[in-house]
Amino acid sequence: MRSGEQSGKIWRVALGGFIASTAIGLILGAIGPFGSYLNGGFLTRTAYWVVCIWTGAVTIGVSVPVLNHWASRWGIPLWLWGLPAVLILNLFPSLFSRVLAIRIWPEVDTIRLMEWYAQSLLLSALSMAGVLWLVRSAKAKTATSDTLSADPRDRLPAHLGRTVLCLQMEDHYVRVHTPKGSTLVLMSLSQAIAGLKDIEGVQTHRSWWVARAAIAGVIEDGRNLRLALSNGLEAPISRARVGVLRQDGWLIGHS
Repeated sequence: MRSGEQSGKIWRVALGGFIASTAIGLILGAIGPFGSYLNGGFLTRTAYWVVCIWTGAVTIGVSVPVLNHWASRWGIPLWLWGLPAVLILNLFPSLFSRVLAIRIWPEVDTIRLMEWYAQSLLLSALSMAGVLWLVRSAKAKTATSDTLSADPRDRLPAHLGRTVLCLQMEDHYVRVHTPKGSTLVLMSLSQAIAGLKDIEGVQTHRSWWVARAAIAGVIEDGRNLRLALSNGLEAPISRARVGVLRQDGWLIGHS
């Protein structure tokens, strides 16, 4: 996976974790678990829970993937490292939530430390289970995608055939056009182009690749050029590519 794709994936996971932890904090603020419904008003209680869940999510969300990777590398089963990990990782969120609670509601100082730690441990255990599920699901998805063919034709439904006319990038997918229609394939444009190395074609734009056999003509629209394709589509040509395409004979008949 390219560094840009990896960074994008990390940011998407981080954003998803932030949204999920915020939602959980809002829910806990509304129901007021562990007697917190007796403390202060709704807004204060909700803000407290959101901040506490954020703290736990960052602590566990950063640590658990590292521990899981290390344990997998050394062949250490989850049952052996999971319990010690959650017991240790719970220390900081538990301490933070207690200090914050006492600053807001001094009366909660009467709750014993071990009772507070035990209550916090339940939330940390659930959080750790969620993070592990996400990590292992992502790993399984990556392993599955790695077993797929690098040739986009092998991922096409049978009714579309295997004749590729052009590729069109759409977000994290590539739309593969054939004479019988099109479909989206989960891969990058560069991967799809590499998988079609046996077909004579060219990338006309950062988001388009065209097979030479599909070109029906050249369309001029002011200073812009497009390739007319046999299936009725028009593939854009970036201005930076015009000179190269003309030099390589892709724009024959157009001055």
